[in-house]
Amino acid sequence: MIDLNHGSGFLYGAGAPRPPIAQAVSAAIDTALSARNRAERPRTYVSSSGLGRDCLRQIQYDFLAVPKDEGQEFAPRTLRIFEAGHRAEDIVAGWFRIAGFDLRTERPDGRQFGFEALGGRFKGHIDGCFVSGSVSMDYPALWENKALGAASWKDVVKRGVSLARPVYAAQIALYQAYMDLRPRRSSQR
Repeated sequence: MIDLNHGSGFLYGAGAPRPPIAQAVSAAIDTALSARNRAERPRTYVSSSGLGRDCLRQIQYDFLAVPKDEGQEFAPRTLRIFEAGHRAEDIVAGWFRIAGFDLRTERPDGRQFGFEALGGRFKGHIDGCFVSGSVSMDYPALWENKALGAASWKDVVKRGVSLARPVYAAQIALYQAYMDLRPRRSSQR
């Protein structure tokens, strides 16, 4: 058998430590992700994705635009998870489109659909809106995509989003309240 990993340091079936090059690459990616995150402008508003949190103090800090404490940035692993979730959203939107749904995820100018209230201090941006589709249902319909692991998804199926993920439930309820997506009668493309 030809060893296609010759010289890689990888031994099939062995729990060998990561080669130094892999550690160096991961460290470089982590450093770049952290630097990019620090360079982003902080929000100057409370987002609908944060309003359902248990900690009212955190919501108040968001509303008052209190900067994060030094050294309290997101860990690189968390930044990777966030980005994977955003990329998964594009993949899932593509699946809906090839299945015959007219899913709008941004305005013609490239900005997300959303709302604002309280003089711009409270905002929300939806993942998308189904305008029509290959399934007979009420349109328009809100689309909020969450990339969950298997255990989290099973929990949502078993207990419902309100119990399993109350922050997500609050976010969805706020979108339903503020986006004014009044369904027409059932239609099918």
